[in-house]
Amino acid sequence: MTPAVKQAKKQKIPFELHHYSHDVHARSFGLEAAEKLAVDARQVFKTLVVSTIINNNEQLAVAIIPVECQLNLKLMAKALNTKKVQMAEAKRVESTTGYVLGGVSPLGQKKHLRTLIDSTSELFTTIFVSGGKRGLEIELSAKDLAQMTKAKFCELTNN
Repeated sequence: MTPAVKQAKKQKIPFELHHYSHDVHARSFGLEAAEKLAVDARQVFKTLVVSTIINNNEQLAVAIIPVECQLNLKLMAKALNTKKVQMAEAKRVESTTGYVLGGVSPLGQKKHLRTLIDSTSELFTTIFVSGGKRGLEIELSAKDLAQMTKAKFCELTNN
């Protein structure tokens, strides 16, 4: 059981786990999940970690966006009320969240990071996010995800 699943169970929110056989040659972990679970890719969300400077300190933050979209760094910076953000280094993402790339979940991270969820998530009854390892997705409501991660909804992509 991953830390993400443990957090969902501890919070007693309704969720469903979905397992699939991960292909090590998959080019996009999120699109692979949508395809193998036979769900609309707009409903599957990826967890990205960015780095920024706030009050002269480097800080990490999480963006949760649809797998078929790209993060708009300017929109992310605006939502964080900072001038610039960039994608965080892979090693830093893994050490801070406790997850490997391709399996980073917004839930159960080792260190709580400021989290933003793309507002398109509110169009769906449930969305899918990583369950904390490749080949595992958690289906839950965006509202419950926001509550558990103390996230806010905002526009983060151009799509």
